Amino acid sequence: MNRRDFLYLSSAFSLSGYHISKNREEKNAHLLREEVPWLEEVQQCDAPQEQVIHLPSVLKDELCNDITSLEEWQNQRQIIRQRWLDFLGPLEPNPNLPKLTVLEEDKPPGVVRQLVEYEGEPGMKVRGYLIMPRHIKKPRPGVLTLHTTTDDTILQPAGVKGEPEKAFGLKLAQMGFVTFSPENFLWQDKGDRSWEEQSQRFLKRYPGSTGMAKMLFDASRGVDLLESLPFVDKNRLGAIGHSLGGKEVLYLAAFDKRIKATVSSEGGVGIDFSNWDDSWYLGQQIHNFGHKHHEVLALAAPNPFLLIGGDSADGERSCPYIQEVMKVYSLYGDPKRLGLLNHHQGHSVPPIAELRAYQWLLNYL
Repeated sequence: MNRRDFLYLSSAFSLSGYHISKNREEKNAHLLREEVPWLEEVQQCDAPQEQVIHLPSVLKDELCNDITSLEEWQNQRQIIRQRWLDFLGPLEPNPNLPKLTVLEEDKPPGVVRQLVEYEGEPGMKVRGYLIMPRHIKKPRPGVLTLHTTTDDTILQPAGVKGEPEKAFGLKLAQMGFVTFSPENFLWQDKGDRSWEEQSQRFLKRYPGSTGMAKMLFDASRGVDLLESLPFVDKNRLGAIGHSLGGKEVLYLAAFDKRIKATVSSEGGVGIDFSNWDDSWYLGQQIHNFGHKHHEVLALAAPNPFLLIGGDSADGERSCPYIQEVMKVYSLYGDPKRLGLLNHHQGHSVPPIAELRAYQWLLNYL
């Protein structure tokens, strides 16, 4: 681990109630559950007038009556959830617990890193990296770390190859989490096929479904895997992803309530902010659906959700989404653990974004 990475880790531990010892084994007995000190800062969200988007209120029922209570929202939440699940389309569940086959193992500083294989869809094998602290005295929080659009796939979050600032799985494991990084279906058994061909292979198996339904299934299957491990605290599960991974964790936080804290970086919360209409995501039919992603984000409430942007896929224009969904978080009372961090540095993970992401997960898991 280089000096810069160590300083990031040290800062994240320090600001989140941890102490890093030289042997990395002497950690505090528990996580602080206080708010991150910059929560109010990421909730000061005002888009320029030219970027203000009108979003229909999620706090209106099917008859356009105002929703003013948590009970009324819970009823409306079920309607919104089912509406989006119907749009995403069907996928055969896998009721079997994932059984891991360890293919490779190595030991970077402080952790054990395993390349594993397991069953995703029934009869279909998926690879991923499971990384855990070398010494676990009691169950640790688990985090699903999803890779970006890169041919490095799972090598990236596992810290084997690629940009070090995106090695979320490795660095979080070195902070005491158990992390799992599954391979996105666009690269599974890919060969010479394009992403379009990969998505069409799936859609032939499940006509009427969407690529995002497959990504949500695979991500939830990754959560199944984390939850099945005896050294993971199943009540403290989170997710983080950048770009492609940022899209995936938005949906995972919305539809899998086992996820208790989320960081979504530069996925593009607005449907027109990014390539959501590609066949491997939502397809062209999303433009005729008549609903927007603030509904999906609202389904994550009241669990902590940090949106990170750099004025590329996300940024100032994402503010209306945060503002609208904040009204839903308010129904649950304080604290409202929702915010937008805009680092203004494009489609990247600069040091401030990486540090804030770690602090978010350290504090809220």
